[in-house]
Amino acid sequence: MAFIDKKNIWGMLEDYAMMLVGLIFYTIGYACFMLPYEITSGGMGGVAAVIFYATGFPAQYSYFLINLVLLSLAFWVMGWRYTARTLIANIVISFAIGLAQEFIKLPDGSLQKLVGDERFMACVLGGCFEGIGLAIVFHAGGSTGGTDIIASCVNKYRDIQLGTVMLLLDLVIVGSSYFVFHDIQMMLIGYVCMFISMNVLDFVFNSANQSVQIMVISNQYEKIANEVNATMDRGVTVLNGEGWYSKEERHVLLILAKKRERSNIMRLIRSVDHRAFVSVSNVEGVFGEGFDRIKN
Repeated sequence: MAFIDKKNIWGMLEDYAMMLVGLIFYTIGYACFMLPYEITSGGMGGVAAVIFYATGFPAQYSYFLINLVLLSLAFWVMGWRYTARTLIANIVISFAIGLAQEFIKLPDGSLQKLVGDERFMACVLGGCFEGIGLAIVFHAGGSTGGTDIIASCVNKYRDIQLGTVMLLLDLVIVGSSYFVFHDIQMMLIGYVCMFISMNVLDFVFNSANQSVQIMVISNQYEKIANEVNATMDRGVTVLNGEGWYSKEERHVLLILAKKRERSNIMRLIRSVDHRAFVSVSNVEGVFGEGFDRIKN
């Protein structure tokens, strides 16, 4: 059909492939390090874990059922695209959690502890795997549902930031593990795991999206622009400016690039004009040709 863009199709497939990788990382952290050591993390995974610890009801089933209810709300609040991706993610996670538990299940039915009796090490590894997995999923424009659905619903009708709602919900979820174990240490380990997961998520997600904006003022602006365009394959925008003190017209180059390209661009500018005035600033994300696609 004429309106179908092949680039968009490949982009969607790439997003779903990234989501799958992220969900695998999340599942490893949750099923292989959290559940065997009875560690409670945040989100609906934490709710499913508490139910599992208290009743023995399989975590994958309660995880899926809880999110299924929340997805009915998401359809009205977030739209069908968000709901479809989140539903796919939840089906994959629920299946993967059950599969992962089968791999590490011992003959007596208990889950094997992969790092022996080192519960804190399991907390660190589980939090890292969960954080990396969630960052990859979010970078692909997906979601695992859960607390962000509730937060979005609250934010729609109340002037409360999403991050604040999600943090409060996670604090309550992890804190609820105390009523199962009656052990402050277990609850604190859950909070440590939540802290690790959140910080790893922020680090990985921001690192993947971070770009730089470089502004250059130089009499050799044409040569610098040509070199950046030819050597770095980056577009350059020429802005017209005026020096306030000198009242002289100036041409300012605006260059957007990935953070890893910064040093090469700086060396290139210095080789053309070592007296050039250069300003570099970090930007969280750049969307468009040559950078990230705008997610649906």
